Amino acid sequence: MENQYSYYNPDDHQQNGQNEYQNQGGNQGWSHGHEPREPKEKKKMPRAVAVVGLALLFGVVSSAVFLTSNLVGSKVLGLEKNTESKETASKVSGTTLTKSSSVVTSDVSGVVENVMPSVVSITNLSVQEVQNFFGGVSQQESESAGSGIIISQTDEELLIVTNYHVIAGSETLTVTFDDETSLEANIKGTDSEHDLAVIAVPLDTISSDTMEAIAVATLGDSTKLQIGEPAIVIGNALGYGQSVTTGVISALNRQNSATDAQTGEEVTSDIKLIQTDAAINPGNSGGALVNANGEVVGINSSKIAGTTVEGMGYAIPISDVMDILDNLMSQKTKAKVPEEKKGYLGITGFDVTAQNAEQFGMPTGVYIDEVTRGGGADDAGLTKGNVITAINGTRVESMDALKSELEYYAAGETVSVTVSIPENNGEYSEKTVDVTLGKAAK
Repeated sequence: MENQYSYYNPDDHQQNGQNEYQNQGGNQGWSHGHEPREPKEKKKMPRAVAVVGLALLFGVVSSAVFLTSNLVGSKVLGLEKNTESKETASKVSGTTLTKSSSVVTSDVSGVVENVMPSVVSITNLSVQEVQNFFGGVSQQESESAGSGIIISQTDEELLIVTNYHVIAGSETLTVTFDDETSLEANIKGTDSEHDLAVIAVPLDTISSDTMEAIAVATLGDSTKLQIGEPAIVIGNALGYGQSVTTGVISALNRQNSATDAQTGEEVTSDIKLIQTDAAINPGNSGGALVNANGEVVGINSSKIAGTTVEGMGYAIPISDVMDILDNLMSQKTKAKVPEEKKGYLGITGFDVTAQNAEQFGMPTGVYIDEVTRGGGADDAGLTKGNVITAINGTRVESMDALKSELEYYAAGETVSVTVSIPENNGEYSEKTVDVTLGKAAK
């Protein structure tokens, strides 16, 4: 038993072994001229001390065996990886998740600080016709609020993207920047079908201090979004100024319908939307949906409201509409001309609504019911039955939209008019013609 325990107490073993050797071979080892010594009487170890020592030794041996078995088991059964996973999981707090080299926290102040200078508030002052109690019609000013994102800067203008319904029917558009400076903006291009618009602020109206306070947004790749990743909404909620809400990407490729700002009809876009539970309130429309890297991945568009619905907002994915935005940014900036200088097509017509279009197999737009002889439309070859669908690349889906678009062109200017022409087989062919606008008939 002493040899077994020598590893744990080598000094005791060496002393005991020497005494044994002397006792066993004493008579032989001392026969060469030495007097034999009397063997020393062994001192017996107290029983209590022996019991305690054995208990300690048993504990040490048991621990060593357990640790060795655990190590071998981990190697053989592959439990080592699970241990590493548990250790990694223990390092994940309730507000911090680690994925590759990126860290996402509940504190988004750094992201917001970088993005906020590229988001603006938009005020739309419009004039609406209101019918009074006695049946008369009067004009009344109406003010609405929305948001926008600075997406480009040219040599002459700062370009801002927003929703079409934010700027529809505007008499005056006012943009308020991050430093609370407010300036007038003009419409660059619109696409009512996809609820998009680009407006422009002349650079020569922006002070150097404001230019230092604002920034062009960094656009991300919305095709790489993943369900569950963080989402940040920035916009002019309720017209109170810029505010922030947070949530996650709830779903992708959602089909949603919205009410057309001109016709009041429900329109379903061919663009699939991003769904988020980050609050998108009135006034957030046209603002930024931002990822954790501070990149704009969506344009806030709409929300579903109701007593049974909560946390369902939608945004237009930025990557899906870049071609549309490039087209809108390339158009000529529009400024409304005085009433006495406005140009006219020289037609009368009525709306082809989405319901009519589906029922009669026609494109949506303005059906030409009559052409004024000697007017611009007549000279360009437009006839009764043609359907006007766009002016200078901007879609028109109603007479009101057509009139609103013509407010930017003076008599004598030439515009490109896109029309759908009925064929004998019931189909429609599309053609674009140049029309020189005439003066209003006296």
